[in-house]
Amino acid sequence: MSKSSIIPLQEAHLPDSQKSDDILITMFQAGEKKVFRILVERYQEKIRNLLYSIFNNVDFIDDIAQEIFIKVYEALPKFRFESSFYTWLYRIAINKSRDEMRKKKIRKYFSLQVLLEIPNNDVQRRMSVAPDDSIFTKEMLQKALQKIPENYRMPIVLKDMDGFSYEEIAEMLECEIGTVKSRLFRGRVMLKDFLEPLVKEQ
Repeated sequence: MSKSSIIPLQEAHLPDSQKSDDILITMFQAGEKKVFRILVERYQEKIRNLLYSIFNNVDFIDDIAQEIFIKVYEALPKFRFESSFYTWLYRIAINKSRDEMRKKKIRKYFSLQVLLEIPNNDVQRRMSVAPDDSIFTKEMLQKALQKIPENYRMPIVLKDMDGFSYEEIAEMLECEIGTVKSRLFRGRVMLKDFLEPLVKEQ
């Protein structure tokens, strides 16, 4: 169902920077292309953080982020307001990331924050005892994550790092909620199993 192009009175007199995503998109679709810059400024850091969690390369992610927002600009006229703009944007970012990984066969590494935000994890508690040993723990985490398939890594990032709901993740990854929960659980178990021997070696 498409959204009405009429802007609610309570938002009509607000500065563009304070208008909701839906209103900005409505304005964009009505021909006010300049408001797209506000959407970019509102979400570019979140997208960069997502890309960094996947690629761990600051220079590389800037190029991909730019390509993502170009794709968003081109697709926005057909946005149908069936999901939040945020969820829709993340889905585009995830699909673009997968394309890049397939093209360049880049190995994906997540930041240490992913591990530290996983609840009820014995490895988390043991690693947090030595927070100053950041070089070692990042290397250890990279070794473990290389062994986890992408299908199980992506839910960990979206849920534990970015805080999306199961429903939102299911929409982004285009799968059932039960599948998200199953992959998230299995991904956490795999991460824990791969890390435990590495922790015990220290």
